[in-house]
Amino acid sequence: MPRQLHINVNILNAGVFGGSWRYPGTDPLAAYTIEHYTAIAHTAERAKLDAVFLADTPALDPSVRHRPGNNLEPTTVLARIAAQTERIGLIGTLSTTYNDPAELARRLGDLDYVSGGRFGWNVVTTAGPVAARNFGLTGEPDHAHRYRLAADVTEQVVAAWAARTALVSPQGRPVVVQAGGSSDGRRLAARVGEVIFSADQDLDHARAFRAEIRATAAAFGRRPEEVVVLPGLSTVVGSTEAEAKARRDQLDELLPAAYARGRLAGQLGFSLDALRDDEPIPAELLVDPDAAGGSQTFYRVVKAIIDTERPSLGELLRKLSGGGGHRIVTGTPEQIADDIEHWFRAGAADGFNVMPDVLPSGFTDFAEQVVPELQRRGLFRTDYAGTTLRAHLGLVA
Repeated sequence: MPRQLHINVNILNAGVFGGSWRYPGTDPLAAYTIEHYTAIAHTAERAKLDAVFLADTPALDPSVRHRPGNNLEPTTVLARIAAQTERIGLIGTLSTTYNDPAELARRLGDLDYVSGGRFGWNVVTTAGPVAARNFGLTGEPDHAHRYRLAADVTEQVVAAWAARTALVSPQGRPVVVQAGGSSDGRRLAARVGEVIFSADQDLDHARAFRAEIRATAAAFGRRPEEVVVLPGLSTVVGSTEAEAKARRDQLDELLPAAYARGRLAGQLGFSLDALRDDEPIPAELLVDPDAAGGSQTFYRVVKAIIDTERPSLGELLRKLSGGGGHRIVTGTPEQIADDIEHWFRAGAADGFNVMPDVLPSGFTDFAEQVVPELQRRGLFRTDYAGTTLRAHLGLVA
């Protein structure tokens, strides 16, 4: 059978764009209701997507003053989705820094069992001082320590799943998902990750990243073809190119400036308060990505944009649109399918973790217009061949 795409949808509150909650016809408080998530999951299942994905951090993000945040704990939401769906995979983010491995193993293993083998665990180390303070720490643990702890916790959790003799799901154990952009992150991804989420703006860099992950996985004694790499992809769909551009322009106008500046400052690790929109980011303030605190993945992406394009602050904020650094593709269903196909056939991706501009409308457009185009091209399934997340991804137990 020809190689086919794997596609997840990231249910990121009102959408990945910072101004998504202000878009006409959007309920800004929908992400505080369980129906928001179950409705999107039903749409994803009708479109035969691999999984729905929930990001999370164990803290109240201060940017909530500028836009709704991620509001409900992932396993709680995914348990409800599991009860209302039959095939769609369920991927939830839980921290290795702020959770006990024995409790994680039981909670996630049980969710995998009751869902019929549809769960995947997105392993994160949780960057940022806000989460650290939520757990009584004065600052976040350093980057290297977080990743050493992540490797240890993940191995304990996987070992606990392997030791289960009761309540074992049809897929054996949950799929391990990891997002590894830093040096430490890439090594952890190659060591334990079965699905790798990534952030990349450049096709050649994405292709090299995928090749590196697979080669390092082989060095760890793993089968590289059983590592699925899914870059993040933000989509803005229009029935015409002009309509898509107008939608993107409107979303950029709706972006709260304070939110966008605050998010970017958090990624770069320094204040932007004294910088005007028409000024460039001072190059002398940018450190090597491996020396950055917080999320080195997104720091690396944003720094690469600054280094290659030399944008003003305002231009950079519009390019990112409050979305953090994932690539944004704006166009007709055919144009978006062209882009997806190009990256897929070039070996830069095994599929994508799709982050629609606005939820639910942007995802409805993607599911009902882009997915059928991919199916017509023979790039995406028209029905599920199995019942578990591993089966959807082509992974062995």
